[in-house]
Amino acid sequence: MPPTVDLLPLAVAIPLLGAAVLVLGGKLLPRLAVDVLATVSAALSVAELALLWSRLDQARTADPGIGQVGGGRAVSWLGGWTLHNGQGVGIVLVGDRIGAGLALLVAALVLAVLVYSWRYFDEPPPGHLGTFPALLLLFEAGMCGFALTGDLFNAFVFFELMGVVAYALTGFRIEDPRPLHGALTFGVVNSLAAYCTLLGIGLLYARTGELGMAQMGTALAAHRTDALAVTAFVLVMAGMLVKSATVPFHFWLPDAHAVAPTPVCMLMSGVMVELGVYGIARVYLTVFAGPGGIPASAFTHTLAVAGALTALTGAVMCWHQRHLKRLLAFSTIGHTGLWLLGLSLLDPQATTGTALYVAGHAGVKAALFGLTGVLLDRHGSVDEHGLYGRGRGSPLAGALFLCGGLALAGLPPFGTALGKAVAEHAAGERVAWLPALYVLVSALTGGAVLRAGLRIFHGAGPAPARSHSDVETSGDAEEPEVRDPLRALPLTMTAVPAVLLAAALAVGVAPGVGPAFAAAARTFDDRTGYVADVRGLPAPALLRALPEAAWTPAGVLLGLLSAALAVGLAAAAVWRPDRRWAAARTVRAVAAAGDRHLVLPLRRLHSGLLGDYVAWLTVGLAALLIAVGAQR
Repeated sequence: MPPTVDLLPLAVAIPLLGAAVLVLGGKLLPRLAVDVLATVSAALSVAELALLWSRLDQARTADPGIGQVGGGRAVSWLGGWTLHNGQGVGIVLVGDRIGAGLALLVAALVLAVLVYSWRYFDEPPPGHLGTFPALLLLFEAGMCGFALTGDLFNAFVFFELMGVVAYALTGFRIEDPRPLHGALTFGVVNSLAAYCTLLGIGLLYARTGELGMAQMGTALAAHRTDALAVTAFVLVMAGMLVKSATVPFHFWLPDAHAVAPTPVCMLMSGVMVELGVYGIARVYLTVFAGPGGIPASAFTHTLAVAGALTALTGAVMCWHQRHLKRLLAFSTIGHTGLWLLGLSLLDPQATTGTALYVAGHAGVKAALFGLTGVLLDRHGSVDEHGLYGRGRGSPLAGALFLCGGLALAGLPPFGTALGKAVAEHAAGERVAWLPALYVLVSALTGGAVLRAGLRIFHGAGPAPARSHSDVETSGDAEEPEVRDPLRALPLTMTAVPAVLLAAALAVGVAPGVGPAFAAAARTFDDRTGYVADVRGLPAPALLRALPEAAWTPAGVLLGLLSAALAVGLAAAAVWRPDRRWAAARTVRAVAAAGDRHLVLPLRRLHSGLLGDYVAWLTVGLAALLIAVGAQR
């Protein structure tokens, strides 16, 4: 068995090696062999990261040549290039249970996507059968490296690897101009933000002479918080905020989801966006949370406002979509806002809840995208209105779709509900009305999915009519991703979503999951221990109690409330209350006014024009600079 510290570089090396083998062998091997090779490589990654995750609570051991493990954290210096007189000269990987857990989540979802895709593309590029699975494994390597790196420059490198592969996967169907346009928009906006991040890293390097996050954080303590520190913070955060689709940096995400192949959407919404949120918290806690960095109050106030704005915008836009992929993409934006809000509180219980929320959401959202792929496969459309009643022949897919909607709405005992309950309790301790925001966002996003499921799979209510906000693509002009819609539906396309939903349920009911996430969150928030472990110094014992991470009566009731609201909203949208009721007329009038005066302008902001999105990127960075600078 390999030493624990060797498992960190292996997490990146295994998918890279698998991708290389597929690129070379894909030209020679039949499709079955290519699928088996890709699946074996992904399964090896899952096993290796599960072993790493299980070993992170070992007693502390150290080897000055390669690193150390213990206290919930492993440190590996590549090539044995450790610190020299306290200065960083090599590349360091650091794995705690949050970072390694995210890498494990990435590997598990890549494995699920590869199995889902076994027969998804009937006509892979001739002569390049290994292209798609090789790109997925490269995507995995970039995401795992980003989750495990302890070096800010290498975080940028992995960030770019992740991004470049994502652009290629988004435009994979290059024969269609729309994916190409979506990939270009995605690539330009994310690349501009990445260059901002690189500029911020340069400013930090000029001030500290270090690239390692722990060393940077230590060196910043010798300076005061000034304009350079604020500018570096905003620039470094730019890439993470764009990747996490925080408002107003989010415009690329629904456009990219609308045109990307369905298996790619499963990964982008399931884990890639979450890595942006993780990066924000990791970089702040390690680099900027100490003296000379950004005051905790400035971080909390700024990111909490951005999180609330993101959550509301995503939820409202999600409710008003009829294009299923865009609906699910805006749902991801809404939930991202809640995670950002939770992490901004710098509270171990909120971190625990957010981690549970992310784990449950990954399974649910990937399953919902997989089931949308079933509709695209069968009917060549992802338009809620155009698909009215056409899903009646797929009862299993319909049942799973509705289960996904209820899980997204926070119905206990799904993992999404447990994470929401723990996070909203921590948020409510800080500001009394914040739990209402969690309930509202969960109800709107879950209700939108339930509404679509009832109409498509059950033909419920009258056929939908146009509204004032139907100003963008409807989804009925989508190209099918298969060439033979009459083929038998591959079993994997419903089995994989079922397994993913079962995994999301297990996060909420399996004993020991909550305490394990609580211990992971406590270690994640321990900046002093992180710096000491990287510098090879004795780390002080963690004296803080484990945060609560179990079901509570209040959490269950709020979960039931958000699920009931989601069902009520979906039912009202599908069956529409009788106009003879005065209350129904009032509600309809208010909804129509909101649709015309709020939703329509909001939807027109999502113009699909690259210039508009770049302008919003600039405006967002300027607003962040002013907000953080005013609070330093």
